[in-house]
Amino acid sequence: MATKTDYKVIGTRPIRHDGYDKVTGKALFGADMNLPGMIFGQMLRSPHAHAKILSIDTSRAEAHPDVLAVVTSKDYPELVSEAKVLNAGPPINLFHMSSNIMARSKVLYKGHAVAAVAANSAHAAQEALSLIDVKYEVLSSVATVEEAMKPGAAKLHDEYEGNVASHNQVSIGDVEEGFRQADFVVEREFRTKTVHQGYLEPHSATAWWLADGRITIWSSSQGHFPVRDRTAAMLGIPSSRIKAIPMEIGGGFGGKTVIYLEPVAAMLSKKTGRPVKITMSRADVLEASGPTSGSYMKIKMGATKDGKMTAAQATLMYEAGGFPGSPVGAATGCIFTPYDVDHALIDGYDVLTNKPKTTAYRAPGVPGAAFAGEQVVDELAHKVGMDPLEFRIKNAAKEGTRRANGLVNPPIGNIETLESARGSDHYKSKLEGKYRGRGVANGFWPNGSGPACATANVNFDGTVNLTIGSVDIGGIRPNAAMQLAEVLGIAAEDVNPQIGDTDSIGYTSMTGGSGAAFKTGWASFEAAQDVKQQMIERAALLWETDVSEVDFNDGVFQRKSDPTVSMNFKEMASKLPDTGGPVVGRANLSPAGPGGAFATHVVDVEVDPETGKVEILRYTASQDVGTAIHPAYVEGQIQGGVVQGIGWALNEEYFMNDQGSMVNSSLLDYRMPTALDLPMIEAVIVEVPNPTHPYGVRGVGEVCIVPPMAAIANAIQDAVGVRMENLPMNPQSVLKAMQEKKD
Repeated sequence: MATKTDYKVIGTRPIRHDGYDKVTGKALFGADMNLPGMIFGQMLRSPHAHAKILSIDTSRAEAHPDVLAVVTSKDYPELVSEAKVLNAGPPINLFHMSSNIMARSKVLYKGHAVAAVAANSAHAAQEALSLIDVKYEVLSSVATVEEAMKPGAAKLHDEYEGNVASHNQVSIGDVEEGFRQADFVVEREFRTKTVHQGYLEPHSATAWWLADGRITIWSSSQGHFPVRDRTAAMLGIPSSRIKAIPMEIGGGFGGKTVIYLEPVAAMLSKKTGRPVKITMSRADVLEASGPTSGSYMKIKMGATKDGKMTAAQATLMYEAGGFPGSPVGAATGCIFTPYDVDHALIDGYDVLTNKPKTTAYRAPGVPGAAFAGEQVVDELAHKVGMDPLEFRIKNAAKEGTRRANGLVNPPIGNIETLESARGSDHYKSKLEGKYRGRGVANGFWPNGSGPACATANVNFDGTVNLTIGSVDIGGIRPNAAMQLAEVLGIAAEDVNPQIGDTDSIGYTSMTGGSGAAFKTGWASFEAAQDVKQQMIERAALLWETDVSEVDFNDGVFQRKSDPTVSMNFKEMASKLPDTGGPVVGRANLSPAGPGGAFATHVVDVEVDPETGKVEILRYTASQDVGTAIHPAYVEGQIQGGVVQGIGWALNEEYFMNDQGSMVNSSLLDYRMPTALDLPMIEAVIVEVPNPTHPYGVRGVGEVCIVPPMAAIANAIQDAVGVRMENLPMNPQSVLKAMQEKKD
């Protein structure tokens, strides 16, 4: 592997390739689609959190003069309730997926879709919804995991006893023996609320079912291949009949890895023969698309008086929403991974509640687990009498440490991020002032991978058109372009990266799990290697010599026996028409070893003793990124994760009424942080190259959201001496805790 100083393109900060389109408004997002003869769809959603559907009468809506079609679940094939792999990716229960998109016998949350209409205008479609008559038998509902698991609680699905869809356990050593070895033991309970990813662009999908049976879909998603495959499965047709075209995406953070609208728009289009567009309102997004889980967690940890962790135990109960599939599995795998502890036991429960089916949210499941686990680590450090960072460094996992789930750590940057935080100006600075405190927290995310493809077309002027299959959320286009440019010795600006639709690029798994820069960057690297080899062959043909006689370095082809015979990449590209025509490089791979990521955060806060309001004064986030391909993008990812973590920590929650309905389903009432709530966030890049990747890449987009909530909670404790066990830590909660401490 080359060292960082050997790179010419990697580590630089070129202007983003899509920048002009974004700032001028030329870029097209999901709702920007306008097609000849296009009509508009709207979804009728349940007003109840839990109810049986007794009947649906659509006759009045169908009689509306502007309505062209109505669909319900009866228009779709009945799918089997079993896990199935669609081409690639994790298994998915298609019956649950289809029942979430369009309710069948029951509605399981307020906002659950029960029917849809297509009309000549969005206004007419909305008007027609009121003409659909649905008769419900309202049932009692459960809004939290503790309610759902109580004896006699309302049952969402007959097959899951006590509303527990699954229970998984990971362990290492003997946890009881570990606690016997401990001189200090801390045990606490924590609760978190349901929160949403908060992307600014609502879900939108346009579908056109043509008379020849082929369908084209334009939508906002994190993966157009899963859109194609899942839509085809719900419609009961081969996936090859669908072309999914990715639009620009206005944020996803894991929330656009699933489908909600595409099969509905497609069926309405089939019935009408017209292209149909459906766009969610903000209330629809909050009430009917996947948030992340609320939870109940019980954490117990022990350590010796010299500061060695001996045991760690966690019980994690996560909301799945109306259908199985919370991220509790990731939480169990990550909660104690930053530490070398010989005895650990972690139980995870996937619990059904009457809320929207949960979906990934940036390091899904792990920020909540860290909120609990890292507070107990902090309290343990104080009992031992150690600085909280020194305690973490003493117990830090490193290469060769076996995790609770049995995996052994490859080369990782955990200790390096901890030491970076300890050595930062922030941590070494003195924090003065009453009601001010400093907190730290550590975090881990394993990162992902998957199949990826890339093609590189060499233009005769020496530029390259690069087509990839990963949707660009956080800079995938420049990332891929830079990895290709590094191989070919050309400028990143000489690469034109674009995302191909499902008919024009090979299967590529979704942009998620912090895997796109790893897998698609690697595919671009391999496509560039293919280009390089073909052009070496062209140089040999041009110079009438053997391929082994041609050297290529820093973008220059050179004859080994006579170095004066040379051409740069652009010059050689101009000779392609005379040496056999176009050169197209390609790559298709499914690489392993994405390399886990660690982060350590330091935060200073000030608490208003009269209101309980928490102000963030200073924030430093150190993170191992492997190799920073484009440092500005890396810094932006880290800062964005911190901002979302701050919102989750201090303000955000689904506020539910007694009927199980969300009552703050607007961005006026669902409180996300703005620039006025935030300090400048210092992102510190730590580079411990991932040895499995040609350029040492690790994912960067998710571990940055893991530590913030715990770090802020630890800072509040340092400031006013109260341990916040529930989220959000809003003013009333902090003030109440302070008053209870006085009492």
